[in-house]
Amino acid sequence: MINPHRFSIGPTDAQIAMLQWGESGKPPAVLVHGTGFVADVWGEVARELASTYTVYALDRRGHGASHKPGTYHFLDYAEDVCRVFDALDLRDVYGIGHSAGATDLLLTAKLRPGLFTRLFVMEPTVMDPRAARSGGLNDESLARVEGTLRRRAEFDSADAVFERYRTAPTFADWTETSLRAYVQHGFMQLDDGRVRLCCTPEIEYAMLRPIYEAMEQVYTGDARGNPFMGLAEIDCPVRITTAVKSGPIYKEMASRAVSLIPRVSTLVFEGAGHCVAQEVPAAVVEAMREFAK
Repeated sequence: MINPHRFSIGPTDAQIAMLQWGESGKPPAVLVHGTGFVADVWGEVARELASTYTVYALDRRGHGASHKPGTYHFLDYAEDVCRVFDALDLRDVYGIGHSAGATDLLLTAKLRPGLFTRLFVMEPTVMDPRAARSGGLNDESLARVEGTLRRRAEFDSADAVFERYRTAPTFADWTETSLRAYVQHGFMQLDDGRVRLCCTPEIEYAMLRPIYEAMEQVYTGDARGNPFMGLAEIDCPVRITTAVKSGPIYKEMASRAVSLIPRVSTLVFEGAGHCVAQEVPAAVVEAMREFAK
């Protein structure tokens, strides 16, 4: 098994934790995880891709060992990805992202034309600014976002987390390897031997607010404006995937992305849900290689 090389980029107060699989000198592939997870959940996919690519993955801000600055707008994440690419001097990148991490890459492609050879994005978080609505989140979405604050953050041990999560709906179909990677690297060890989520309920609450606003077509952005119109300017081929067992909102957001992005194609994963790369990694690798041909 290829173990990744761990390093970080950026100053101490704004570090982004990185993983690299495979030796340098091959074409770069960059993997970006979804909300609540860590770079290590890509392990099974990354090890396969490392025969062809120099594979990088990052802990997104607020997650894992990366900085936790308190601001979690979509463009914040895209600007972090730009920092990573600048620090590593990456060009001609195969970008691979999941959920909100897929959105990071789509917005990076708009910020940095010509940087990517192609983008493979699994159920990105996208609003269609042409159909934006006024007003804030509805009561149901507000309740869901606020429910994050009641999530259990501390456990007696990593084994206790694994046993608890193994039967949770989100993780029920994950491979054991992916789930163990998440439990090992998505939690920090406390002095008393217990473990705590790196992406705390308070941090995830702050992240989910813009995501739910995008879902509901009410996201307005910050001083930099709404970034989603920029998807129409993406200049590389994009493959947008959905999964049969995902919820309707993920398919809806994927269709919005398809309507906005010029050079787009689609793929549906059978027998999998939203976290497709952690459920059927071999099928995902095959699809990524097919798109690269």
